[in-house]
Amino acid sequence: MASSATIDAWPSSPYSSSAPDGEVLRSLHRLARDLSAAEAPAPFLRAVFASVSRRARLLAAVFDDLLLSSGPQLLLPRSASLCLREVLLVLQRFKALVADCAARSRTRLLLQSDEVAARARELQHDLATLLDLLPVADLGLADDVADLLALASRQCRRAAGAAEPAELKAGVLALINEVEREIVPERETLEGILEEVGINDPASCSDEIETLEREIGDRVAERWTPAMIALVGLLRYAKCVLFSAATPRHAVGSSKVADLDDGEGAEEEPPSPPLDFRCPVSLELMSDPVVASSGQTYDRDSITRWFGSGKSTCPKTGQVLTNLELVPNKALKNLIARWCRENGVAVEAAEASGKAEPAPVVAANKAALEAARMTASFLVKKLSASSFSSSESTRRVVHEIRLLAKSGSDNRAFIGEAGAAGLLVPLLRSEEDAALQLEAVTALLNLSILDANKKRIMHAEGAVDALCDVMTRSGASWRAKENSAATVLSLAAVHAYRRRLGRNARVVESVVELARAGPPSTKKDALAALLSLSGERENVGRLVDAGAAEVAASAVGESEAAAAVLASLAKRGGAEAIVALDGAVARLVAEMRRGTEWSRECAAAALVLLCRRQGAKAAAQVMAVPGVEWAIWELLGNGTERGRRKAASLGRACRRWAAAANAANAEQSTTECPTTTSGAAPALTTAS
Repeated sequence: MASSATIDAWPSSPYSSSAPDGEVLRSLHRLARDLSAAEAPAPFLRAVFASVSRRARLLAAVFDDLLLSSGPQLLLPRSASLCLREVLLVLQRFKALVADCAARSRTRLLLQSDEVAARARELQHDLATLLDLLPVADLGLADDVADLLALASRQCRRAAGAAEPAELKAGVLALINEVEREIVPERETLEGILEEVGINDPASCSDEIETLEREIGDRVAERWTPAMIALVGLLRYAKCVLFSAATPRHAVGSSKVADLDDGEGAEEEPPSPPLDFRCPVSLELMSDPVVASSGQTYDRDSITRWFGSGKSTCPKTGQVLTNLELVPNKALKNLIARWCRENGVAVEAAEASGKAEPAPVVAANKAALEAARMTASFLVKKLSASSFSSSESTRRVVHEIRLLAKSGSDNRAFIGEAGAAGLLVPLLRSEEDAALQLEAVTALLNLSILDANKKRIMHAEGAVDALCDVMTRSGASWRAKENSAATVLSLAAVHAYRRRLGRNARVVESVVELARAGPPSTKKDALAALLSLSGERENVGRLVDAGAAEVAASAVGESEAAAAVLASLAKRGGAEAIVALDGAVARLVAEMRRGTEWSRECAAAALVLLCRRQGAKAAAQVMAVPGVEWAIWELLGNGTERGRRKAASLGRACRRWAAAANAANAEQSTTECPTTTSGAAPALTTAS
């Protein structure tokens, strides 16, 4: 670390005690000029920042005159030099205050306006004191310039009485209180307050919501967090009520709390999170990833609800868990937090710093809940009325429903309770408006994440057939088809619905066809849906007849879910169909060597099940694959716990087959030629 003497001697810093007076004066001039041009970060702080700007203009004129009148080697009296260096620090703090306010959300700035005004008054008082101490006579200033300094000092003194936007702040807090008491805000009142805050169009409203959510996640103002959470809900309501005529901004990316296709001229939203960062149960970005005893990672909230419903299996693998303990996945949590920071995505949980601090819970804020309920009710009523209106207006309403359903389980509940599912289903058949169809199916997907909404969708007239229509219609976009398959996957998470969906031939055929012909992202969702449907034994026959085994076998190596689908089919009656497929066993063996951890263990599990169900027929195919011994050895050495168990089981099955083959060969050889020693079958030495 450099010594203080070294720092003081650093020539480029105007704050250094040994910096030339000319450099200090030029820095003062630049700072004063910048502050004089600074704009108020919000209309309600215009008076506070206008006073700062006026003082800065006076000082800029003084410093400009000093620079013009001084020679190239300016040397000020020591007392004046020290005083001006202190003035420089005060102006720098002014600049930092302006920058800090400009970075805050406007509504948070309003809540903290008294603190901002107090800070500005304090700085102006410090500046006035320094200007009074400045030895004007020693600087050789002209009388009119000296008068400017005196005027700046007097104005800084008078700033102590500057008014604060107390009335506007009280109005906002009163509005939050009314919403908390379930009083719907009057449109005129809401419009007037937002205009004073400086939010007067849908873009500024959306930006304000995003900034507020980020600040809540960053815990920048603990005292005001409840009010900020309430304001997020209130702003969403205002956006729908006041700016509903605005053209929707289509999202870019494909989170399963779903986004949409790129639209020409669409504004960019944060990219879709990587698949490994999403919870396999909720399909949302994980905020608190934990590892179950199966080795699979889930979001803590989702897996806790899964266990709380009485289940003791791994949702992804179907494996019965020996215990229900959850281990925090801190490495993944750090990766997710870094990805969120790099991509401008608000993190709902605390930053991954090893602290188990909970994020602010919106559900605990009654005002936010009531605002969300009002927003959902308003949108659903408008959707009901828009069925007789234009396609454009309907699309805008559905767009807002989709965005609201994307932002939390409470919002999904309110939208579902308001009756949105039954109104969205007919829009899936919108042949003339592909954008409306995509908005509708994506909104349904977001709603289906909540279990109560799964029931509402399944009971909505024609919902399942409408999803099949989207998956099979040539005019539908691939993203719409993908989100339809993801909706089927979401609905199939409920045991009774999985059986009901599997009995529907159209559902099975549509999902299988998407897995066969869709692009990679669509194929991935279709295979995930097939995996879920194959968890019900009575569905397996229909899946096999529709070609699910063939499609999954062809996708091994491309999608990690493919091997899991084959294992699930083999476990519940589809082993014969898989063994009959040319190359299926060889693909599974190859996946044991080069797949992901999950796909490797699933491939081994599938091969074990094939050997158990089909005996020598399957074992012979396994042993005929070159390098199978190495594949088993590698999985035994570096696979997951489940993968090692499956590899050991596969090794034992292959050894039994080899021993039986040797015995059969020996018996046949003895019968045909007793004096001839039989050739032994190749020994498998892969497992002890």
